This record gives sequence, C-alpha cells and structure tokens, in this order.
Amino acid sequence: MTKKNSSRRSSCPISYALDIFGDKWTLLVIRDLVFSRKRYFLDFLASSEKIASNILADRLKTLEASGIVSRRPDPANARKIIYELTQKGEDLIPALLELVHWGAKYDAETGAPKHFIRRIVKNRESLIAEIKSSLKEEKARET
Repeated sequence: MTKKNSSRRSSCPISYALDIFGDKWTLLVIRDLVFSRKRYFLDFLASSEKIASNILADRLKTLEASGIVSRRPDPANARKIIYELTQKGEDLIPALLELVHWGAKYDAETGAPKHFIRRIVKNRESLIAEIKSSLKEEKARET
C-alpha cells in the first residue's frame, strides 16, 4: 500500500514508485492487465510465475488503494470481480514498454516477440496509443 506523506522515506519520485511497485509481483500483475488482458483473480493466478493467492490479493488491494487498478462486479456474474487499470494505471504503459525493451535487450533468453520489440523501438508512441485504445474498447464492451 502507498505510504502516507508522513511515513514516506522521502519525497523522491523513485522512492514513491518503489512504495507501490517495489516487490517481485506488482509489475507482473500490471503486465498481465496490459498485455494479457487478464481481468479476474483466477486469471492472474494462472500466470506462469505462479503467484500465491494471498500475495495476489494483497497486491491487488495495494494497486486499488494506490488508484492504479479499480474493481467492479462483472455485469454477467455479480459474484465475479473485474479488475482493470485506471487512467493512472494506463499512464504506466510507457514505463512498462521501456522495461520490456530493456529486459529483451539484456536477457539472452527473452520470451518477448522480436516484432513487438521492433515496434517499441520504431514507433513507441503509436504502440502506446494502440494499447490504450484497445484497453478502452475492452472496458466499453464489458460495461
């Protein structure tokens, strides 16, 4: 959870970001929302990294408390909860793409598709706009 101003380590923006994302799992949950279009708790549990359900629940609560993720009942089944990025969460897409690019550049065993990396390098802004548009279209279909 994001710390309140009185308990923050400093006013450094990197420190602020680490208060939210400074663990092994949080960025992977955001990755799954953006690139895999996961929306349900069980979908996140099915990720190849095998996050534990209690850790996932904690990370989703932290992201919601930080205003990065929102949750709402599924209109088709009110017992299920849909998780989705807020505008604040969508604003992380450029940073995620930079992390993908950096990781693919230095990881000899990267699973990132080469065509996707080329798109990040050659037309980053267009890719960001496409991802954001796709997320908005999905959200509109689900409501």
